Amino acid sequence: MPTETFEFQVEARQLLQLMIHSIYSNKDVFLRELVSNASDALDKLRLEALRDDSLGVDVSDLHIALEADPEARTLTVRDNGIGMSRDEVVQLIGTIANSGTAKFLRELKDAQDTAATEGLIGQFGVGFYASFMVADEVTLLTRRAGESQGTRWTSNGEGTYTVESVDDAPQGTSILLRLKPEDSEDQLHDYTSTWKIREIVKRYSDFITWPIRMAAPQVPPVPSAAETDAESGGAEAGAEAGAEGDVAEAAEPEVLNSMKALWARSRDEVTDDEYHELYKHISHDWTDPLEVIRLQAEGTFEYQALLFIPAHAPQDLFMQGYQRGVQLYVKRVFIMDDCEELMPPYLRFVKGVVDAQDLSLNVSREILQQDRQIQLIHRRLAKKVLSTVKDMMSSSPERYATFWREFGRVLKEGLLGDVENRDAILGASSFATTHDKDQLTTLAQYVERMKDGQEHIFYVTGESRQAVENSPHMEAFQAKGIEVLLLTDPVDEVWVDSVPEFDGRQFRSVAKGEVDLGTDEEKAEAGTEREKQQEEFAGLLTWMTARLADEVKEVRLSSRLTVSPACIVSDTNDVTPALENIYRAMGQELPRVKRILELNAKHPLVVGLNRAHGERQDDPALQETAELVHSMALLAEGGELADPARFVKLMAERLERSL
Repeated sequence: MPTETFEFQVEARQLLQLMIHSIYSNKDVFLRELVSNASDALDKLRLEALRDDSLGVDVSDLHIALEADPEARTLTVRDNGIGMSRDEVVQLIGTIANSGTAKFLRELKDAQDTAATEGLIGQFGVGFYASFMVADEVTLLTRRAGESQGTRWTSNGEGTYTVESVDDAPQGTSILLRLKPEDSEDQLHDYTSTWKIREIVKRYSDFITWPIRMAAPQVPPVPSAAETDAESGGAEAGAEAGAEGDVAEAAEPEVLNSMKALWARSRDEVTDDEYHELYKHISHDWTDPLEVIRLQAEGTFEYQALLFIPAHAPQDLFMQGYQRGVQLYVKRVFIMDDCEELMPPYLRFVKGVVDAQDLSLNVSREILQQDRQIQLIHRRLAKKVLSTVKDMMSSSPERYATFWREFGRVLKEGLLGDVENRDAILGASSFATTHDKDQLTTLAQYVERMKDGQEHIFYVTGESRQAVENSPHMEAFQAKGIEVLLLTDPVDEVWVDSVPEFDGRQFRSVAKGEVDLGTDEEKAEAGTEREKQQEEFAGLLTWMTARLADEVKEVRLSSRLTVSPACIVSDTNDVTPALENIYRAMGQELPRVKRILELNAKHPLVVGLNRAHGERQDDPALQETAELVHSMALLAEGGELADPARFVKLMAERLERSL
């Protein structure tokens, strides 16, 4: 195929411009990114060779090679890994298939200072594109294992790139960087310097499991006596001796990394920086992790685990297709990236490595799903992560606050399916409540503060704190100083119906069923008053229940209202409207559930309506008033009206009459 010229995808072009104009101060990380990609390619080749005997590749000397040429000002990063086909080159390098790219670029544009900019780049990571921080031109030469033809990709990052097919490409990938001039003020170092390359690899990539070799500098051979004689006439002998001299001066490449698996070393042998660099290699995140978790199991089934909790949630965490899971090794041999069977979905943000001693190297995803040992690891890793988060609550409240802000919504998903760890998840969770507008609370703290005689943990669900705090359902609880959990995440609508209790106390919605608050004495007094009100309003309640039969199942007096005239509540075991909407969004249609309209017997509007009903119950205007009361109650809780235009018409007529 001839040489073709392509344009970068819009997002890719924008990202390249950011790299070219060097907005990230730590430019050394370009080499970490390229070495990390090379390591992944070697992992993939060994895995492919294990699974496909017909591939016919030599995996006896898999390695990464670095070659610097100070005179030409070039640096080459080469691997003999899986390589790429022509189509893969265009797809993987010409575009950015990250769904969060557009959002990232918008946030980057709005960033006010260098620190904010670098933080965003660190969160996103840019991989191969980091090359353009240090290079004026990048040439990639690659050939996929099992294919005969290679591909050369070249670009200066200005908007286009060229792709051509080549016949003599070695298997694997090499990336040739034509380096920018050294500029110490711009943190642009001499990346052809052997000591600089050695320093970067040691700092960022020492743990890489493949040898990273640096070609020794070309040293002219020392002339031998025979060569000296050759200069004075012994040309043939001198040529032979010169050849021997050249061989004698050929130096072995230097291996720059120790290749020691950090998870197999004791804690006191590994620095925090080394752990952080392993995390960045695994996650492609440029920021340090929030927490490092080590785990070692010995006995009948041995494995080692090194897990990381990130400091921020990836932008695609809640998107379909998010790659979850940790890396699986068997006896230090890489087996699988993103092994989902090792970590439950609600801990999908956890990154790390599990190295098992007793699994087969040729294990498949299908086998993993049934493997008893994998299931045991899964259970223990989940318990370890949850206990670590719980410990963080007391040992490091600030870091826990960061964790909950970033991952609280995901963690609560576990309350729906992981019954075994439900108590641990609840114990590691915290919630907004009416007790303190600034501080979150644990369920244990809520229980400690419960009023005498209070039997339930009360909660309210909604879209925002402001909306639920101003809800009519909250009035009696606020009046009596009873604490209420304010649950505003979409997942809250689901888990509160599936979790029966915490510490022996049942969860109870303030917007469901009957409310019976106060001491025994207060309840007795309220019961006597309620009987009188029930008798006084019986006619109105029966009439309104009949008139609003299409909308509600019952109209009754309320014990939860102190200020508002009316509110809408669900029966104790009914599905809430918000949960109905969630199910419908998932494609599950539910039968329509009628709710209950509650009236405040002490509100002037309700008192007046009751009086008017006794005097002129056949008046058509009363029917309209009943409709308005129901509509106002629906709006007060953030609901949607079936006929907004009719509501506006009735309200306008009433306002007109009042003038």
